[in-house]
Amino acid sequence: MPKNSKVTQREHSNDPVTESVADLLAGEEPVDYKRSVLNVGGIPVTKDQDGGNTIENDDRPVWNNKLQYILAQIGYSVGLGNVWRFPYLCQKNGGGAYLVPYLILLLIIGIPLFFLELAVGQRIRRGSIGVWNYICPRLGGIGFASCIVCFFVGLYYNVIIGWSIFYFFKSFQSPLPWSECPLITNGTITIVEPECEKSSATTYFWYRDTLNIANNINEGGGLNWKMTLCLLSAWFLVGLCTIKGIQSSGKLEKMMESQVWREAATQVFFALGLGFGGVIAFSSYNKKDNNCHFDAALVAFINFFTSVLATLVVFAVLGFKANVMNEKCVITNSEKIIGYLNSKVLSHDLIPPHINFSHLTASDYSEMYSVIKTVKENHFSELGLDTCQLEDELDKSVQGTGLAFIAFTEAMTHFPASPFWSVLFFLMLINLGLGSMMGTMEGIISPIVDTFKIRKEFLTIGCTIIAFSIGLIFVQRSGNYFVTMFDDYSATLPLTIVVILENISVSWIYGTKKFMQELTEMLGFTPYRYYYYTWKYISPLAMVILMLASIIQMGITPPGYNAWIMEEAVERFLIFPGWALGLTVTLIVLGILPIPIVFIVRHFHLVSDGSNTLSVSYNRGRMMKDMSNLDDHDETRFILSKVPSESPSPMPIHRSYNGPDSISPLEMTAANGRYGIGYLSAGTPESEL
Repeated sequence: MPKNSKVTQREHSNDPVTESVADLLAGEEPVDYKRSVLNVGGIPVTKDQDGGNTIENDDRPVWNNKLQYILAQIGYSVGLGNVWRFPYLCQKNGGGAYLVPYLILLLIIGIPLFFLELAVGQRIRRGSIGVWNYICPRLGGIGFASCIVCFFVGLYYNVIIGWSIFYFFKSFQSPLPWSECPLITNGTITIVEPECEKSSATTYFWYRDTLNIANNINEGGGLNWKMTLCLLSAWFLVGLCTIKGIQSSGKLEKMMESQVWREAATQVFFALGLGFGGVIAFSSYNKKDNNCHFDAALVAFINFFTSVLATLVVFAVLGFKANVMNEKCVITNSEKIIGYLNSKVLSHDLIPPHINFSHLTASDYSEMYSVIKTVKENHFSELGLDTCQLEDELDKSVQGTGLAFIAFTEAMTHFPASPFWSVLFFLMLINLGLGSMMGTMEGIISPIVDTFKIRKEFLTIGCTIIAFSIGLIFVQRSGNYFVTMFDDYSATLPLTIVVILENISVSWIYGTKKFMQELTEMLGFTPYRYYYYTWKYISPLAMVILMLASIIQMGITPPGYNAWIMEEAVERFLIFPGWALGLTVTLIVLGILPIPIVFIVRHFHLVSDGSNTLSVSYNRGRMMKDMSNLDDHDETRFILSKVPSESPSPMPIHRSYNGPDSISPLEMTAANGRYGIGYLSAGTPESEL
């Protein structure tokens, strides 16, 4: 240090030596460091009830009460997937046996990572962009990637809400419009619509009346004006709610198959909304001392039990539908047999004497079917008789839109007062969809508002208009195929990568021990060591395995879609054409592109992360030291107060955490886009600084 520096001059002077660097800066009496607060970014400082100083983000809204917050999180996590995805996976993967891998993965992936997102959002009180910039600026692209994936998902998810709105209004008539096939008149002859006759009334109404679907993805076919209006209505509802803000919102061997575990992990992953940023956004509006550990367990298990309850209801409805369809099958095929008997194609000797065609049961038909098949073995296929087995109807796995808009609607046509149940069902779908869309929009809006200080109302209106404009591709005649593309490829792999990096950035870069200590200070108790090991080892490993399984599955499964062929009135699996395959790859790349871009930009200091311009204040007498445009090689920066070249280093020394009993006398928070700041140990201020 130069001999003529102010420090050496002070050492050789006879003036009394002040007790800390803060006293040198302010020329005031010694500061009580146990009650002092280090204020980063000029955050407003207020007095707490004990007279101490606290740092508060005064302009950030908070939930009115805990119940409102819990209901918002539940509304976000419990969505359409609970109704039509979870029951399908149960039926496909062994019924109750599927619950075993699901629960295991819920405990090692779902709850720990859900708790992690709740905790970082509540601790840092920012959206996904701000949170991950604070945790690790070089991995700040995680937040931007979450916003992009949220946008992709919101584009097609709102189309499903639009479909539900269409069916909702169509339900206010009796009989329901999908209960019977339409008739067409050809001259003096009236016949049933051939496409409907080959399929069913509900299938025809879905594919032709609702979607007016094209035969393949290459046929655009122009806009479907009915669906365009419904999509506009859906975006109007979502935009209105978002502007209003946060105050509006049996086979056990199956367990050994890797696909069962992969699908269970994927369902756990998406059921809780991990990686989208909505969980973080909602949690960021909590008070710092909220018990987010309890919230994580509560919401996760409510989500699980809701899925189980929905599965029971779905199975009951599908069972009812299977019985009805099986009875219709028996009646139709018995009429064929009567025709064959009258035309002498079949002999009356083939019919067991106890069978009465006027009261034919399913077991009677099955017995008769077996006899005819045995006797007419060589020519049986020419008769065109169906087996009419109830098990065959029950084994028809239906998921997604097929479950809601075909299977359920067909079942409801057989209910008494069917319009009433139809209105309730589609009203439920609309509410489930809006609850999830609110979280998705918060995952986009909150991070951008926090980071770029844009007015929420203007940003919401802009996003809604842009999303509706892009979403028009989903309401053309081939739009359903684009919904399938976005659903299959825009989110799965990018979100898996996002959550893996979230986990790694907290547990390995920020430090699991340090994060656990901060949770102890925030919650008032130490979380279970179970979270330490799941965050640090188990969850990252499980997520990497899931990512590899997803990549392998994408590699071995040809990318394609189920197309409705109008002339045949059947679905056929078609491979995506080259341009569509390129679009799927683009969706995946765009979803993860912000992560490497931000890493490169910040690693090579091409753009500042905000850590070189700080406002630091020790609060006791409104004492402030501004430190901006700092020189990294000036040894006198923490002593001298007015010359920029003599300013202190912008990066304080991080406190070393020695376990749950250690105490942090100085609190440090980052705000307004100023990230990368850790805790200071103030036990000996002069030596540390």
